[in-house]
Amino acid sequence: MSVLPGLYLQGVRRQTLRKGRCAAAGNPPAYPLRVLRQDRLQGECLAAYPLRVLALRAVLALCLLFALAAAAGAAPVAGVVFVVIDGDTVLFKPDHSSPGSRAFLKLRLADIDAPEQDQPHGKAATRALSALLLNQRVEADTVAIDTYGRTIARIRVGAVRVNQEMVRRGLAWASTRGGDHHDLLALQREARRQRIGLWQDAAPTPPWAWRRAQSEPAS
Repeated sequence: MSVLPGLYLQGVRRQTLRKGRCAAAGNPPAYPLRVLRQDRLQGECLAAYPLRVLALRAVLALCLLFALAAAAGAAPVAGVVFVVIDGDTVLFKPDHSSPGSRAFLKLRLADIDAPEQDQPHGKAATRALSALLLNQRVEADTVAIDTYGRTIARIRVGAVRVNQEMVRRGLAWASTRGGDHHDLLALQREARRQRIGLWQDAAPTPPWAWRRAQSEPAS
């Protein structure tokens, strides 16, 4: 009687392999696996689709890391700002562009967030940035590329660091996410103490909170 269970298990293993299911070296699997590719030479079943997905994700992650590293390590690019969109976004035409590259770039000022156009002090921030940058030759130091395809950059015109200048004038919030922003936060505290720009209001609404409120459906 003890021989029959053994023969039965061997038969189960053979049938499992014929049907394209993976059998373990010891006991049969507790549940069937969907086999996408079978290595007939070695008798191993490979779940090819999940492996391809994981490999693709790994490649995409590496490409993103390389892009960010290249952007962060790139030399400053000289050019002219020809459009100011709002208090922290401009259109920039580099002096030199490689074949196939864009003739101009949308630059988002790094480390700061200015009021939106339709919120208090938004138009004042846009006017101030226009006075600093519009039709001016500048140097843009790229930090990263965001999910919207914008180049995140620190901009300098002459000796003026424009990102810091907007915070110093009380027309933008300093970023508190990542990096070392002690200088920007110190400028923000001083602008708030002097009650200049948006800090004239007792409780100004940060632009990220304004955007979130505007995106919520009206009740």
